[in-house]
Amino acid sequence: MIRYLKGAAHAAPFVCAASLALASDPAGEFMIDLPIACTLGEDCYIQQFVDRDPSDEVMDFTCGSLSYDTHKGTDFALPTLRDMADGVDVLAAAQGRVQGVRDGMPDQIATAENSAAFADRECGNGVVIEHQNGWSTQYCHLKRGSLAAREGDAVDAGTVLGQVGLSGNTQFPHLHFSVRKDGEVIDPFDAQTADTLDTACTQTPTKTLWRDAPTYEPAGLINAGFLGRLPDYDAVKAGNAAQTDFSITQEAIVLWGVAFGVKRGDVMALNITGPAGEILDHTTLFKRAQAQAMRAAGKPLRGVGWPRGSYEGTVTLTRAGRVIQKTVTQMRVE
Repeated sequence: MIRYLKGAAHAAPFVCAASLALASDPAGEFMIDLPIACTLGEDCYIQQFVDRDPSDEVMDFTCGSLSYDTHKGTDFALPTLRDMADGVDVLAAAQGRVQGVRDGMPDQIATAENSAAFADRECGNGVVIEHQNGWSTQYCHLKRGSLAAREGDAVDAGTVLGQVGLSGNTQFPHLHFSVRKDGEVIDPFDAQTADTLDTACTQTPTKTLWRDAPTYEPAGLINAGFLGRLPDYDAVKAGNAAQTDFSITQEAIVLWGVAFGVKRGDVMALNITGPAGEILDHTTLFKRAQAQAMRAAGKPLRGVGWPRGSYEGTVTLTRAGRVIQKTVTQMRVE
């Protein structure tokens, strides 16, 4: 019986060695659907891919760096804890039978202090499904009490297994999704690989397992919003730092943005335009690579009050002069 729940998936810094299956064409006729009920680029995003580099370096399937050492799956992330609380379904990626289920682990951000609670159970609450011809899929970090699957259940592609959570070894709400063939990890974005480093990644994958392959984004914007003061990052991650209504005597107007997958040299631009024209045009340079990063800038109140009306905030992430993503948020002053 296939059981991968124990220590099968995890997030840095608690890591162990992993193996990546290497074959000429391991997929055959096995195909998968998106394992999460969200719209990529709108209310969810892919934070990390399978690490294709067998050394202690990092490389995703495009030869990029959107992964971490020994990462064994694809991480479908939610912008905030509020999104997790609202509920986002985890779906079976293909027809099969449930071979393992775990529930009951708490939803909490992993720290060194609480690491004993998920020792050897880094996957947290999760499900393993066995498919035909040696294929299996695993779904980790599900919300406690949300699991709808039971061991032995027959499922179809799209069957609800539970909801995205924060259980096990994780720093943010997400689904860690792994694919295996005969027990070995396969990268669903490029299942046709060779046993040399030079051909372990490509800008044009030749064999995907996805029926409708998600678009690869090397980085992007997770969230953005206005606030009347510099935001607390914990409040941003919780989803409690976006203010849409301001008073004319608000002490400050601040625009913030959160990005993922940033590299050294990337730039985030923050622009605020109000009824009287532009009030902020700020750029910030990232000096190091970060899985997630927040930047904020604003203007204090000067004079009797802010002009009444609509304000627009634009957050733009660029790399080497090319716009990766731009998002616009709005608020009103009354």
